[in-house]
Amino acid sequence: MMGILDFFKGIFKKQRTDTNPKTGLENMPKIYAEGEETKKETEIISIWDVLKLTEHTQAYHLVSVISFDEWISMDEIRRRIWDLFQIDYKNERSLYPYLKTMVDIGLIETSNIGGKRKWRKKDLLVKIEKKKKEKEEIELKQTA
Repeated sequence: MMGILDFFKGIFKKQRTDTNPKTGLENMPKIYAEGEETKKETEIISIWDVLKLTEHTQAYHLVSVISFDEWISMDEIRRRIWDLFQIDYKNERSLYPYLKTMVDIGLIETSNIGGKRKWRKKDLLVKIEKKKKEKEEIELKQTA
């Protein structure tokens, strides 16, 4: 459990920007690079594209049937699992620990209105910065 939480904390933790020693101001990004151009490509992806769950597990079934745009009750979750996988969970209490864990780490939202619990996925976006490949190719040629 803690390993999963530490993994997501590492993903979402902000990295400190470089400090400029000449002015002494902290958290000020460098305007001019020292002899190099720093070109970065940014890519924004959803955390759901990165997560790979083990197939034919309860967590996999839950993630497969819960969507982003609508709140789904437990009865509807069990019906959708039956439609997709032909698996019937007679005791719905076996699904609650998986839902609770996903709610605790922030992957799924929960709503409790009128004594009925409902769930939906959160759309979590991650920004990935990559350096241009041209610079890497030049470095590889110089070392070879």
